[in-house]
Amino acid sequence: MKKYFAGILLAIAVSASGQQLPDMKLQWFNDAKLGIFIHWGIYAVNGIDESWSFHNHKISHEDYMKQLNGFTALNYDPAKWAGLIKESGARYAVITSKHHDGVALWDTKMNKLSVPASTPAKRDVLSPFIGELRKAGLKTGLYYSLIDWTHPDYPGFLRDSVKYNLAGNPVKWQNFLTFMNGQLSELQQLINPDLWWFDGDWEHSASEWQAAEIRHKLLNYNPKTIINGRLAGFGDYDTPEQNFPVTRPDSPAWELCMTMNDSWGYQGRDTNYKTPYEVISIFADVIGYGGNLLLDIGPKADGTIPAEQVNLLKEMGKWTSKHQEAIFGTIAGLPQGHFYGPSTLSPDSLNLYLFISGGSCGQVMVKGLKNKVLKAVVLGTETELHPKVVGKISWSPVPGLLFLDLPEGAGDEYMTVVRLSFNEPVSLYRGKGGLQ
Repeated sequence: MKKYFAGILLAIAVSASGQQLPDMKLQWFNDAKLGIFIHWGIYAVNGIDESWSFHNHKISHEDYMKQLNGFTALNYDPAKWAGLIKESGARYAVITSKHHDGVALWDTKMNKLSVPASTPAKRDVLSPFIGELRKAGLKTGLYYSLIDWTHPDYPGFLRDSVKYNLAGNPVKWQNFLTFMNGQLSELQQLINPDLWWFDGDWEHSASEWQAAEIRHKLLNYNPKTIINGRLAGFGDYDTPEQNFPVTRPDSPAWELCMTMNDSWGYQGRDTNYKTPYEVISIFADVIGYGGNLLLDIGPKADGTIPAEQVNLLKEMGKWTSKHQEAIFGTIAGLPQGHFYGPSTLSPDSLNLYLFISGGSCGQVMVKGLKNKVLKAVVLGTETELHPKVVGKISWSPVPGLLFLDLPEGAGDEYMTVVRLSFNEPVSLYRGKGGLQ
């Protein structure tokens, strides 16, 4: 993984409110809001950094690859995985079909470096999971590393490796591209994912990767497939990693990928897990900005998911099921300055959803709202609130301040959501408060 923002090739329209709208094939993605990332590979055997551990000299490449002998997938239950993901409220999942170490989870015919051919698991562990996702009605995504630090024709796998000059070694580089495209063709035919999640493009230019040709190849096979923003500028949406953007991204589609602790793959020593409150708070901020959260889990080498990760997914599920109308299928909420917290809007802008930290009570303020509130309720309890407008001058177009009094005990333990309903789409005052 690498922090990276890639370019976007999208057909963009602009709504009456000024928000950018994506092309229609991205509609399911924008509506989904929550996805689950799965980093699963031989790195779980020793519980070390996926691929980066040998790249950064923490372990030798030889010792890293010895983990092949310990990858058993003995207790792997793809139906249980898919059920847990669905329970979390997620609408899609992305799994690492192959990380930078080159180890494929499916039975690739391009080489012998795969879970079926080179580990005690001795079977394709990718296809059954994708099948279970589809049975559960979830969209499917494949992570695929363009980089392959184990392939003999790839130019160097250590941070300080002397990398061969591609122009001076056209045959060697073409051999690698043939291998890479062969694997992509295998995955197209075996899986045909709804979403391709590429990684590793920073090591070479778009022309060296032949990124335009890859995009054409994937879309020619399935015009509806979506490509993330790590195909050297030939993706469909932005993918910030770990760090939440402070201002709303301009992109019409974006996704924050984030770990539950500090590691992507399973590392038993990493116990720095985020709390359910922290994850839900981040998630609320993401959807308030019109984005998705791709929340990562790292199963163990035997296929079991750590208890801490299971608990986080289940707690997410309790919260998302209670507040789903404020989450799924919504659009970005109020611009900064109108409400001190995240918010979302129904697609017709007739309902505004305010997200308030769990356990809060007392008055909540909204500024610059021109609309009259028809009804205000706390989701999940249907407790009705009674809005009060303060400071409205009858002859001024400047709206007053809207206050809502949230009773003690009416909210959610993690994040309370209040729905404000209107008879017309939300209209905002964006001026400086003068007597116009």
